[in-house]
Amino acid sequence: MTTERLIRTALVTGLFLFAAAPSALAGPYADALGKCLVGATTAAEKTTLVRWMFSIMSLHPDVQTSSAVTPHQRIAIAKQTAQLVERLLTESCRKEAREAIRYEGSSTLQSSFSLLGQVAARELFANPNVVEGLAEFSQYIDQKKIKEVIEPPQQ
Repeated sequence: MTTERLIRTALVTGLFLFAAAPSALAGPYADALGKCLVGATTAAEKTTLVRWMFSIMSLHPDVQTSSAVTPHQRIAIAKQTAQLVERLLTESCRKEAREAIRYEGSSTLQSSFSLLGQVAARELFANPNVVEGLAEFSQYIDQKKIKEVIEPPQQ
């Protein structure tokens, strides 16, 4: 696998797999790499990752009309993200990346970047405005119907 394809695969699959549990799937070297990636990434850089993910998701035809991300903005965000990934893999977490790939294979990049994506998204979702927006939809849910599922009638 080429380096470009390896990095692209790691980013596309790893950063978007928020639901995966990388620590459960990863070995000790991938865990060490994931921790290094998270520790070596600033809050602003995590925001860059989330902006990149959002800009990529906004390309889907079903959500394109809900986003104002321009091609120029997407390219700028992609460049920032590429610089970040390059720094993480070649400088900040070089040793961990080499060991993870050497001992556990190139797929370790996927689980390690997945962890970074999860942390970045978690920090984004912790913002009070986002929390308020998440709660907003609950006013449209029939609470009685949900309660019937959660708390079935006693027999």
